[in-house]
Amino acid sequence: MKDTVIEKIQSHPKYLELRRKRNSFGWLLTLMMMVVYYGYIALIAFNKPFLAQPLGAGVTTLGIPLGFGVIVFTVLITGIYVRRANGEYDRLTREILKDASK
Repeated sequence: MKDTVIEKIQSHPKYLELRRKRNSFGWLLTLMMMVVYYGYIALIAFNKPFLAQPLGAGVTTLGIPLGFGVIVFTVLITGIYVRRANGEYDRLTREILKDASK
């Protein structure tokens, strides 16, 4: 009996839609994170004078807020994914399980 439920779920159109949406969104966020993170690392490696520019009259350089921005960006895209997962993906999962248990 368990195998038939699994087969129902795997062949359900909404399951296929869920997998497609979740995978494409996950890859998009992964790509964005890699561009931001490796872009920052590339700046460190190849353009140190740019990051070493002081901000105002203090000792803080441009690299500090940019590094902080990478961290904030990470938290932001994690929140975006969680919001979407708790809304759209969970709704689709409930509908799939409801249909498969019939």
